[in-house]
Amino acid sequence: MTRQLSRGGGMGLRVERLFTGLVLFGVSVAMMLSAGLGVASWDVLHQGVARSTGVPFGWVVNAMGVLVLLAWIPLRVRPGVGTVANVLVVGVVADGALALLPEPDALSVRVPLLLGGIVLNAVATGLYVGAGLGPGPRDGLMTGLAARGVSLRVARTGIEVAALAGGWLLGGTVGVGTVLFAGAIGPLTQLFLRRLAVPS
Repeated sequence: MTRQLSRGGGMGLRVERLFTGLVLFGVSVAMMLSAGLGVASWDVLHQGVARSTGVPFGWVVNAMGVLVLLAWIPLRVRPGVGTVANVLVVGVVADGALALLPEPDALSVRVPLLLGGIVLNAVATGLYVGAGLGPGPRDGLMTGLAARGVSLRVARTGIEVAALAGGWLLGGTVGVGTVLFAGAIGPLTQLFLRRLAVPS
């Protein structure tokens, strides 16, 4: 089926992949949050801000996306359709999924929920990045810094560490899931991106 879908990378297919990926991304974030075993560094920040302000998690995700987009201005990075859609969709879907998902106590449920969330996150990233309609706000910040002479590795590490530290100080959940996500998301995303990217 993947081979059939990848033939002829028209705009309709790109838009379909983009929005499917963004919806699944929001669901994956909610799954990891519901597991309560730690989340990705940016979501530690989102969760910390949500807990300290009382603002719903999804609203924080969207607001942070807008703030990060403002940081693109001095870097002269131009957003794409996918960038704007990312800001509008992910947080809304995450809030909706959080309202539907349970908050299990048993590790026998929480661990599969976490692992499923990590894998689904990689699939989702492969879909929306592979659509080629613009990076997410946080990815664009990283690539924008790299285009201005900052090492990509330094830019990525610095941004992730800053988000993680800020979120932890605000009460975000740092745990085994944070470590697992950091170690697994790169290889998994690369795997699914190769399979799901729309050919140019």
